[in-house]
Amino acid sequence: MTENARIKALEQIMPATHGADEDVDWPAAETAWGTRFPADFIAFMGRFGAGSINGEASILLPMPKPGLQWDPAEMAEETENARQMWVAEGGRSAFDVDPEAIIAWGVTGGSDILCWLTSDPDPDRWPVLVCGRHTADSFAVYPYGMAEFLYLLCSDEFDVSPVSITFWDGGHLSFVHWRKAQRRWQEGRNPETGEPDPYAGEFTD
Repeated sequence: MTENARIKALEQIMPATHGADEDVDWPAAETAWGTRFPADFIAFMGRFGAGSINGEASILLPMPKPGLQWDPAEMAEETENARQMWVAEGGRSAFDVDPEAIIAWGVTGGSDILCWLTSDPDPDRWPVLVCGRHTADSFAVYPYGMAEFLYLLCSDEFDVSPVSITFWDGGHLSFVHWRKAQRRWQEGRNPETGEPDPYAGEFTD
């Protein structure tokens, strides 16, 4: 399955209605990170962008961008968190992989960090690493790319959830781009649902 086919499969269960092309400067991102990125992640950024799934999981920006209301989450901070966790909780000895091989691409509301293990020279072969906060194991590796992992997670295909929370309950799955979420907040609406929220926009300048 090609990366575009994987993204189209995701769109079948999670419409990109509130997504947006992130317009990432990929050469600059590759220079900053010292690596190419997986094709499915690049395709995801072009169709969905960075943002939130059901308010329970967030896909991170590869490079920092200024926010409309607050700066959106990006890879560098969560990658550092994942690497520190890897060292502190024995990932290095258990998997014989240095922390520098970890790059984070997402987080969940349960404080799990979704990463790639970048040991393979081909980014399209990078498996997903979950650094779990309340999972059975602190670290688990799944032989899927980012888009396929998200599809399986959002389709409830795992026998045991790889993350600490259940953000899929058989209902509607929604993705909201971070700019859309921040505009909603500024307008006094819930960032995820768009419904009126008396607390939204409270800290707007």
